Amino acid sequence: MSKSTMIRGAFLLTAASFLSKFLGMIYVIPFNAMVGEQGAALYNYAYAPYGILISVATVGIPAAVSKFVSKYNSLEDYYTGVRMFKTGMSIMAVTGILTFLALFFSAEFIAKQIITTDKFDNTVEDVTMVIRMISFALIITPSMSIFRGFFQGNQSMGPTAVSQVIEQVVRIVFLLITTFLIMYVFKGTMSLAVGFATFAAFIGAIGSYIVLLTYWKKRKHFLDQKIAQQKYVHDVPKKELLRELFMYAGPFVIVAIAIPLFQLVDNFTFNRAMDAIGQAEISETALAVINVLGHKLVIIPVTLATGLSLAIMPAITNSFTAKANSQLNHQINQSIQIIIALVVPASIGLTLLSKEAYGTLYGGIEKLDFTGSLLGWYAPVGIIFALISVTAAILQGINQQNHAVINLTVALLIKIIFNMQLIHMFGAKGSIFATAIAGGVAVALNLIRINRAINFSFRQIFKRTILVGIFVLIMSLVVVSIKLIIGFIFSYEDSRWGLMLVLILGVICGGYAYLWFAYKSTFLERIFGERVRKLGKIFR
Repeated sequence: MSKSTMIRGAFLLTAASFLSKFLGMIYVIPFNAMVGEQGAALYNYAYAPYGILISVATVGIPAAVSKFVSKYNSLEDYYTGVRMFKTGMSIMAVTGILTFLALFFSAEFIAKQIITTDKFDNTVEDVTMVIRMISFALIITPSMSIFRGFFQGNQSMGPTAVSQVIEQVVRIVFLLITTFLIMYVFKGTMSLAVGFATFAAFIGAIGSYIVLLTYWKKRKHFLDQKIAQQKYVHDVPKKELLRELFMYAGPFVIVAIAIPLFQLVDNFTFNRAMDAIGQAEISETALAVINVLGHKLVIIPVTLATGLSLAIMPAITNSFTAKANSQLNHQINQSIQIIIALVVPASIGLTLLSKEAYGTLYGGIEKLDFTGSLLGWYAPVGIIFALISVTAAILQGINQQNHAVINLTVALLIKIIFNMQLIHMFGAKGSIFATAIAGGVAVALNLIRINRAINFSFRQIFKRTILVGIFVLIMSLVVVSIKLIIGFIFSYEDSRWGLMLVLILGVICGGYAYLWFAYKSTFLERIFGERVRKLGKIFR
């Protein structure tokens, strides 16, 4: 894959992921206004186990199919890739039904592990209901994701991008309409409204599936032509086909569920630890801020990594298979540097403007010292999440997927061991510290393995990270100056409009300062290519 094709594919997926996550952040504002932080916590209780099981349901097969198809396409054997696609679809139909049944019937057991006393606002019955409502999405989502993996393996990112956006739009529209109707028209309970909000995942998956089927019907004849013209077919027995698929697929499971696993640890330990230190009354609010409301903001820059990791997987696989070491090193260099260039300033900027962002979007100005502070501590963790995603994808692309599994397993154990202890020491922030430490260890281990596997040099990345650090420092000075100046003029923290004004000015001026220095130093051009020169009109 050429540099321009890689960048185009990366940014297509990134743009779709960004739009999807942005919509996911926007809908939380009216949703939170209707159900409150208690409802947000209840929503999180359902989504954490669902996130785990959706990855188990797919067994990593969609991403593995992408890698498998890319490999055989590079050998000009398109028929074998189609065989794998059909095999994967059959497996997904079975695992989808099995995981739906598993989650539906284990819902009450899971709920009892989360709600351990009656000191919390939500009940075991509420949690059981919302988990069962979301379990229906497991029936269709695995098969849908196979389509995405197949298209990506064929270097076609459009179907995945469009289907992601459609899925999110359909889900959000259904979620907001049903929540409004239940809460304000039929005067139903908050827990019932949240239950239908989680069921929206099933409705969104149907919308996405229809989009992918449409793309498949339109493009199938082009694939049939390639198969008819190919000169050689690898006659791989079905047993070997499945063995190779699962060899690729297994490691993808733990990589895909890294963030949901961290959140699941919080679900089972956070309330217990907060109750033990006498803070049960603010426990569900804190958990909602960290894993739902704050996470929606933090995850937006992380989608840059998610889109990139999906896009670079086929490219790195092709270069590794073809033993094009120079191109492979360039692609790895480029992928990590894009994360550093974009995610680092976004995450640090969110830390500086955490109170302004939380107050503007979610309100609750009277609690902003607590909620905004938690968001400020959590925002830099987004950098770690982004690097976990990309470095794990790189390891998979160079056939070091087993090490990605080992490293993330180590990280999960660290999270489990230290989570309650750090909460006891630092309160709700302790959960954030445990996630940061665990994720940081995973990133460090991934980078060490990349270096040893292909003798990759991090010298250029190190130099440009220092450069980004300088630009971020300048950006930070600009943002802090704006806050001080406006704070001197009037007490903006007393109103939502004042917080919004500072947020907007901080984002615009801080972002402009960072991009100006990054552009003038030719840093952006070296990473993204000559097209960045178009930004020159903005900076003149």
